[in-house]
Amino acid sequence: MADTKIGIVTHFYSNLNVATVKLEKDISVGDTIAFKGNTTDFTEQVSEMQYNHQDVKTGQTGQEVGIKVSEKVREGDEVHLA
Repeated sequence: MADTKIGIVTHFYSNLNVATVKLEKDISVGDTIAFKGNTTDFTEQVSEMQYNHQDVKTGQTGQEVGIKVSEKVREGDEVHLA
């Protein structure tokens, strides 16, 4: 199992359950990612991703993408490829 850091959470929209992630590596819908922080530790598959309010299949390095999540994340949480 890879444990490659792919980004960091910059914002969490609790009303939508969407995390904004600043990407350091490319990811795609269907990838399994892990959120890790002081009180955050869960893994899930990317089911939905948006860039500039448009659905995208792939997020590219340097972009800030919105990812639908099932649990609360916090600013500063790291995102890893699982």
